[in-house]
Amino acid sequence: MQNLENPYAGQGPVLLDIGGDVGALVVAMPAEAEGLEVEIRPAGTTASAHGDHSHPHAHDHAHDHDHDHDHGAAHHPHVGVVARPGADGPAHTLVYPEVTQGTYELVPIPGDTVVMTAEVTGGVVTYTSWPEPAGDA
Repeated sequence: MQNLENPYAGQGPVLLDIGGDVGALVVAMPAEAEGLEVEIRPAGTTASAHGDHSHPHAHDHAHDHDHDHDHGAAHHPHVGVVARPGADGPAHTLVYPEVTQGTYELVPIPGDTVVMTAEVTGGVVTYTSWPEPAGDA
C-alpha cells in the first residue's frame, strides 16, 4: 500500500543522529524479509509483550502504520525492512538511526525470539548482516 501523504517514504536516505555515546545500526537483510518489523532492545531485557493498543508508528516504510499492539511495561523501538536504492540495486535494510552505545538484541515482531545481537558504538554507524536461517548456509 502506498503512503498517500508521502509516496516516497522509505525509499531514500535515512537521517542518522549520531555522536557522543549515540551510534546507529544498519542491518543488511534478505529481500524476502521486506516489510518484516524488528524490535531492538538492550541485551538481557525482557520483551515488550506485543498485544492490543493503537497509536501511529513511523517505520520509514511506504504504508500507513496505525495499528493495534501493546508495548507492555517497556517500549522498545522497532523498524521495518525497507528496500532502498544502492550502488548495486535495491538494498534491503533495517536502519536504527539513533542508538545509545551498548549491546542489543534484535527480535522480529510479533514474537520474542532473539535472532541476533549487535554491538553499537557511540559516534559510529555499525553495519552487520541478518543471519541465514539454520540449514541455509
